[in-house]
Amino acid sequence: MESQLALELVRITEEAALESARWTGRGDKHSADEAATAAIRHHFDSVSMDGVVVIGEGEMDEAPMLYIGERVGNRKGPKMDIAVDPLEGTETVANGLNNALSVIAAAPQGSLLHAPDIYMHKLAMGPALAGKLSLDDPIELTLSKASKHLGKSLSELTVSILDRERHSEMIAALRKSGVRIKLLSHGDVMGSIETCTNSEVDLYVGSGGAPEGVLAAAALKCLGGEIQGRLIPETTTDFSRCQRMGLTDPHQLLRMHDMVGHEGVLFVATGVTPGDFLRGVKYLPGHRAETHSVMMYSGTRTIRYIRSVHYLEELSETLPAAASS
Repeated sequence: MESQLALELVRITEEAALESARWTGRGDKHSADEAATAAIRHHFDSVSMDGVVVIGEGEMDEAPMLYIGERVGNRKGPKMDIAVDPLEGTETVANGLNNALSVIAAAPQGSLLHAPDIYMHKLAMGPALAGKLSLDDPIELTLSKASKHLGKSLSELTVSILDRERHSEMIAALRKSGVRIKLLSHGDVMGSIETCTNSEVDLYVGSGGAPEGVLAAAALKCLGGEIQGRLIPETTTDFSRCQRMGLTDPHQLLRMHDMVGHEGVLFVATGVTPGDFLRGVKYLPGHRAETHSVMMYSGTRTIRYIRSVHYLEELSETLPAAASS
């Protein structure tokens, strides 16, 4: 059942990637996101599941589709929590940069954290460091512990962080420690995933979207890594939203089991633009396109990569100007 559901979900992320990739380098992140969202929404109802969106494009009064609480699937399969980011990296696509993805995670109903669209402090790591670090520690202590457990000097450690003004103090602390820093322009989910791949990244730190934190937790659950988080409610409204979604203490430290409370989580993603983890959509002669996707299931720690070739004759008329070349 897991394999069949994963294949159905991959088919959807492939469609979202194909549609949003048409906007690569066009400077229009909104159209790229709308294209991906519409593609996912169009195909979700054919999936054999009774799903509820717990991480989506926003709350019901803010998002016309894929809103938190929306039911998806044909109601004929298992009851599932769904976390979806139609286009992780809207500005990445708009600017023709790397590592944009279309992502869906699914787990048995009641398993995924219902996270509001606010910021979250994060600490992500690969299998070698899982269970050995704490978000509560100062960054200097975290680096010292990571250095010890990995058997690397501080100068050999690589830490990734979003290049944002809010991170200026942490970036200064990282530079003072002597570690290598990978500054990310965008790509919160991919930043966490990289700690579990063949990249040189050892840690992902800093703050980013809470929904992306849950998606990253689903991926790291499959990859054997770990992410910890703490929500950052900046207003009383944010605080109330957290509580309405089931978090009695919105400031609590969130561990893997808080964000993904079940062993049977599925994570699927398709590359939109090129990256080290997944290749992006590649247009081929004869109105064809190639996609590269990943299917992961935490229950068996199975990771499958899928290369697909799609014939686009039926879609060619919807291409933006000059995108069919």
